[in-house]
Amino acid sequence: MRDDLQDLVDEVSALLGAPATLEDRDFTLLAFCAHDGTGPATPGVTMDAVRARSILGRSSTPEVRAWFESHGIARATAPLRVPADPAAGILTRLCLPVRAGGRLHGYLWLLDEERTDVTDPGAPGLAEAVALAAEAGRLLAEGRPGTADLSAALRTALTAPSPGRAVRTLTEALGAGTPVTLVALLPAEPGLPPGWTPPGAGAVPTVLDDGAVAVLLPLPGRGDHRPAGALSGAALGGLPPGSTAGVAAARHGCSELTAQWHEARTAARVAAADPRLAPAASWAELGAWRAVAALPAPDPVLAPLLADPVLTATAATWLDCAGSPQRAAGELCIHRQTLYYRLGRIEQLTGLDLADGADRLLLHLGVRAARLAGIGWVAQPPRPPGDLLLTRS
Repeated sequence: MRDDLQDLVDEVSALLGAPATLEDRDFTLLAFCAHDGTGPATPGVTMDAVRARSILGRSSTPEVRAWFESHGIARATAPLRVPADPAAGILTRLCLPVRAGGRLHGYLWLLDEERTDVTDPGAPGLAEAVALAAEAGRLLAEGRPGTADLSAALRTALTAPSPGRAVRTLTEALGAGTPVTLVALLPAEPGLPPGWTPPGAGAVPTVLDDGAVAVLLPLPGRGDHRPAGALSGAALGGLPPGSTAGVAAARHGCSELTAQWHEARTAARVAAADPRLAPAASWAELGAWRAVAALPAPDPVLAPLLADPVLTATAATWLDCAGSPQRAAGELCIHRQTLYYRLGRIEQLTGLDLADGADRLLLHLGVRAARLAGIGWVAQPPRPPGDLLLTRS
């Protein structure tokens, strides 16, 4: 394949009369051609510091990569002009994105001194050069694992005790410095609809033994989660009602997939427990739910309370209302005296002093942990036998 890529680079260089360089999406040099000077290129103006470093070191610095990516090359689907930066020793260059099947595989660079007008589809040699870039994309795609292989690698990366090889496979396919996130989908019913596939360019899905679906998603930027949100919404639209989704914090590369899976799955579980976050939540917005999710179980002292769904919901609502009787009674649609009665019963059952901050914290964490686990919780609690039959004043 390397000889074929070199032939393509030579041909593009001859077509556009300029030195050409082929790099993968991580800016690793794959092939280059020093123009022979017989075309229209100006003698001697065929090299800048970036090209020299790429040829000598077979790669570029993170700063150089960030500078070029800031001009939209990673999103481009057509030729584009990258301007010069004299202070950094960068000459203007023509960038031909190397793509196949909608996925970016690299870049063809030409130091053409702005001779080629990228806005003119009829510019001499441009259409032929674009076709050769597409051929380079096809060759690079053939050398990468297919979707099924990547899905298997993702499953191994999330479940195997030693996932090193699987992580390397994913890293080579997506790029070592590519921002990625994981989306967790928890279907309300076992299994997935026939023919279901996750939306999103470059998305890699896998189904785990417990029925959860993990989707590895490349992002255009570390702080841009919009593709993950769009994927979550579209994916949930194809799943049964009650399904939820969670999005992990982004990382560069695939070295922290297990941590991201914990974040994504936790967010999806919280989305199922907290209507304010349903049906999709991100790790960044969980707040105190992060600490709750880390608890192995509610404190045993709360067991008598958790056996009573009405009192459990009362405790959760009162605590979420910062201990305000007026707000809590309004949320529960009961009289404040009824609320006071229930709070007294909670103290009796647990032995906790609700006037003590530490006891309130233990209770709050416990009822939230129970809610996350689906223990002792009803969304709209009925009035229990023996409760005070008082109307709201």
